[in-house]
This record gives sequence, C-alpha cells and structure tokens, in this order.
Amino acid sequence: MSADTVPVTGWGRTAPTTARLVRPRSYAEAVAAVRDCGARGGIPRGLGRAYGDAAQNAGGSVLDMTALDRVHAIDVEGGTVLCDAGISLHTLMRLLLPLGWFVPVTPGTRYVTVGGAIGADIHGKNHHVSGSFSRHVVSLELLTADGEVRVVPRGTELFDATTGGMGLTGVILTATVRLQPVETSLMLVDTERAGDLDDLMARLAATDHRYRYSVAWIDLLARGAATGRAVLTRGDHAPLDALPRRARRDPLAFRASRLPAAPSYVPEGLLSRTTVGLFNELWYRKAPRARAGRLQSIPAFFHPLDGVPHWNRIYGRSGFVQYQFVVGHGQEDALRRIVRRIAERRCPSFLAVLKRFGEADPGWLSFPVPGWTLALDIPAGLPGLGPFLDGLDEEVAAAGGRVYLAKDSRLRPELLAAMYPRLDDFRALRAELDPRGVFTSDLSRRLEL
Repeated sequence: MSADTVPVTGWGRTAPTTARLVRPRSYAEAVAAVRDCGARGGIPRGLGRAYGDAAQNAGGSVLDMTALDRVHAIDVEGGTVLCDAGISLHTLMRLLLPLGWFVPVTPGTRYVTVGGAIGADIHGKNHHVSGSFSRHVVSLELLTADGEVRVVPRGTELFDATTGGMGLTGVILTATVRLQPVETSLMLVDTERAGDLDDLMARLAATDHRYRYSVAWIDLLARGAATGRAVLTRGDHAPLDALPRRARRDPLAFRASRLPAAPSYVPEGLLSRTTVGLFNELWYRKAPRARAGRLQSIPAFFHPLDGVPHWNRIYGRSGFVQYQFVVGHGQEDALRRIVRRIAERRCPSFLAVLKRFGEADPGWLSFPVPGWTLALDIPAGLPGLGPFLDGLDEEVAAAGGRVYLAKDSRLRPELLAAMYPRLDDFRALRAELDPRGVFTSDLSRRLEL
C-alpha cells in the first residue's frame, strides 16, 4: 500500500491542503488504512470530481479508493451489477452497454466512482423521472471507523446517512446497483431555444414529463428582456428502429473520443465578461429554434466536457467555484430574483444549467428536493465573489432551499441546519458510529458536520 504526502484539491482547484494520500489495493489494506488514520482522521476519495473540499483532509489521511475497481457479478437477466466502489461510471458504461444496460443515473461527467456517486448521491438529467443514484442502490458494504465491514441495505438509517453523507460514515467498499435497459448506445434528442427565464420554466413544466432526460443551458450574462434565455435539450435512449441501417450493425457500441488536454498553464482572466459574453451569444445563436429527433452519442449528450481532459485548468491558477442550489416548487420568484442578481452582477459563467428535480430520496444530506436547481461555474478570482455568494446563500435558505455539498467550498455553517433538516440526525448517528472522529474532511470541519 503506497502513501505520499501531497497537496490535494477538488475539481475547482481552490484551497488545496496537504494530506497523506494512501492507496489501498485490497479490502484488508483499506481496513489497515482506516485503523492507521491518526489524530487528524481520514476521508475516502474517488476520482476527485467533487468541486470543493469534500475529499480533502488537511494534515490527515486521504484514502484513494480507485485501485479497488473490480466488477464481481453482472446479472444480465435481472439488470444489476455488484462492483467495487472504486470503479468509474466510465468503466461500467464500457462493460455494460454491449450487454444492453446503462447506468441508472449519470452526472455531467462519467469520471466519477460508484462510491463517490453514492457519497454525493449524484443526480443527472433524469432526476424528474429516476431520482438520485441512491434510489438504484440495493445495498452496499461499508467499512466503518471500528474497522468492521457492514452490509448496509437500503431502507436503513445507516444507508440514508451514507447516501449523500460525503464519505463521513465510512468507506464504501462495494455496491449492488440496479441498471437501466437500453436497445442502443445512441440518444434521440430534441433541442429548442427559450427567449427568457419565464419561457424556459414554462416549457420545462409543461413538457418535461415526455422525456427521460432534460436540461437547459442558460445564459446568465443576458439582461433585460433576454434575462435567463436558454437552450433546452431533452431526449431518451434511441430505440433500435430509430437508427440508420449502418448503425444497426453494432447498435450498442460505446465510443468516446477525446481532444487534447487543456494546457497546464492558462493565463488569468481568460474567462472574462467579454470572452464569456461572446461565447454565450454564439452558443445561443447557433442553437436551432426547434429541432426534433437528432441522434447523438452518449458522450456528446451526457458528458461533452469529458472530451477535453483537465478542462478545469481553463480557469487559471485561481480555479473556480461551482455554485449549485435548489428551491422548491412554489419558489419560482426566488429563482427569478437570484437569476436577475447573477445577471446584474455580470458573473462570467459559460457553464450554467437549469433542471427540474422530481421526488427526493431519503438520504439525510441528499441534495435534491422537488423543484428547480441551477448550477453555474464562476472564476474564483472574481472580485467580491465571496460576499455575493453569501447573499445568494441567504436568499436560498430563506426560500427553503439548499446548496449542494459535493460542489460547495465556502458555505457558512450557520446556514446548514436551515438547508438540511436532518442534520442533527446525521450528527447524532456519526457521533455514535464514529465517536473518535476517524472520518473527517476539510468540508466536515468547515461546516461542523
């Protein structure tokens, strides 16, 4: 088992801290790593796609679980997979698609581990239909602070604390996951433009039920009558008879092309209001006013940024903050106010998406609740960004909403309880399960989890 003391950061590349990075290659080594965490504790880590400090642990241990990446069993008839938590969704797609199965939920990147998907209780473009990742997890094996491995079925308190618990209940070793059947590896996609935020919300509310997957790219630099203008993209897995004859020869082929990686050094200020404003204008104008039935590959539809390795470097050395919040149905005015505030502040964000969430899953710190969620990337060096986002946090909390812990890097702890009503239950279970605080992270210390 290798171990090195190295700087560790999230995908946003803000606030790196130094930790002992341990790489267990077996369950026995994972147990040994937990027992050897030391006074500053440890936290499991997958492929590092949490944007903030959830998988950092200053002065302590970080357990890189990616070497534990085996598939133990695939039930081709019943549509389940039993796998190690260190396996990536990318690898599962590559293995499962030729068998006619797809992962039940995928976020905007396929380079997340199953353990990370459960710990963050990830959501995707299909939440209004399929819920979060944890809804499809039958059971998991959890290595707890006492060095024991527990089988945790869904429906138990420990399951609900672990799904969305950001690795703070223990190290997920394996999971059994239900899968989505598909006939092809292509998507059938409809695209349309919305002229402003009200137009966008009306289209989503009226017709989202027709689609398994739905997302809107939103222009947060547009102002006036165009505030909240957007490109709405929705679709479903293409049936076999929708494919042209040539594609039917190998309908389940999974091909993911990659462009050259972003350079290691990018000048500060590349993503300014001017450059992002130009990009947003071109992106909106090039989108069709309405187009139905276009065939797209899975990578193009779900994970376009995965085609550019290390795309997070384009924000420069200062990195970026991804801010994601949700407000419930009936709080549309709060969403409108927040979008106007962002537009008036001229936040240079070219990665901004709006989606509708369906029914929540029972995870105590799971993020989605029925309503509207907006996510946007902002250069971390933007002057006055901290106070501005603090103000948005207060508006979100006042509307009964919450921010996503897997993307957070700066929320104030006093707002957390208002956003997550089961926080006290989570803290109590952690205190009982892990009285010595073996599992800890920069995020847990910052938010007093």
